[in-house]
Amino acid sequence: MHTLRFLVSRRWIVFALVVVFLAWVAWRLGEWQFHRLDDRKERNAIIERNEKAGADPVGEVMAPGEPVAATEEWRIVEATGTYAVDDTVIVRYRTREGEAGVDVVVPLETTDGQTLLVDRGWYATDNRGATQEDVPEPPAGEVTVTGWVRQDAEGSSTEVSDLSTRAVNSDRIGEALGREVLGGWVDLRSESPEPETPLLPVEMPDLDNGPHFFYGLQWWFFGVLAIFGFFYLIYDEMRGGRGPWGSDERRAPASGGTPTPDPGPRPPTKPRRKTWRERLDRGEDEDESERPQEPAVDREHHARQE
Repeated sequence: MHTLRFLVSRRWIVFALVVVFLAWVAWRLGEWQFHRLDDRKERNAIIERNEKAGADPVGEVMAPGEPVAATEEWRIVEATGTYAVDDTVIVRYRTREGEAGVDVVVPLETTDGQTLLVDRGWYATDNRGATQEDVPEPPAGEVTVTGWVRQDAEGSSTEVSDLSTRAVNSDRIGEALGREVLGGWVDLRSESPEPETPLLPVEMPDLDNGPHFFYGLQWWFFGVLAIFGFFYLIYDEMRGGRGPWGSDERRAPASGGTPTPDPGPRPPTKPRRKTWRERLDRGEDEDESERPQEPAVDREHHARQE
C-alpha cells in the first residue's frame, strides 16, 4: 500500500475534493432536469384532460380577486358579453418567427355583471409597437367567447402604463382600468360572431416531453466521467505517470521510501532545421559561410583551369 501514499499529499486531497464537488453538482443538475420533466408531463396531462372536458361557464372556474390554480390553467371556459373596446390593453414585445407584434387584451363585460380579460390574439406591427387605434376591433354587440384559462404573470413586466404592458396580470390591469376583474385571464379560442379582421390565435404549448430526459442523463454522465477520470489518474500515478496538473511526484521520494532511480542521461536531441523564412532573413552572405569549404587541392585545381 506504500504506492498509494501520494493520495495523502495536499495536491491530491484538493483534487479529490474538487472531483467530489463536480460530481455532486452534476448529480443535482441531473435531478433538476428530471424534476422539470415531471412538471412538463403533469402540465401536458392537465392540458389534455381539460381539452377533452370541453367548455365550462367562466363563473365556475374564475372569481374576482382569486388567482387561478395550477390545475385550472388551460381549462376551457365560455362567457357571453360585450367587449369594452375603449379599455383595450396592448401587450408589447410579442414576436413570432422573428416578426414584431403585440397581443391585444380586451375586457369582456359578461351578462352576469363580471369583467373577464380576454387575450384576443396576436397582431403584427412595426418595431414602434401599436396602440388600440392600430389594432382591428372585436365584434360589436353581444358576443360569445371560449378560451383557455391562464394564470397571471408576475414581476415588473406586469406594470401597466398608457394601456400598455409587457405581461398580463389581472390585478394590475384591473387597477389601471378602474375595474373589478376576474382573477387570471383567457386566451381566446373562438368568438361568435366572428370579427371582420381576426387576429392570429394563441400558440399552444408543445405537448412533448422536451429535452429534459437527455439533459438529465448528460449531467449524470459528466458526474460519472469526473469520478472515472479521478480513479484513472490514480492508476496512472501508480504506474509512474505524472498525476493531476502535470505533477512529477514519482521523482520525489516518499517519506521513509526509496527514491525512484533516475533513468539516466537522455540521448542528444537533433538540431532543429532552419525554416525557409529564417534562411531568407539571414541573407546570402551568411548562407555562403554556412556552406562546406572546398579542400585546398580542389581550389588549386580550379585556379589552374581559370
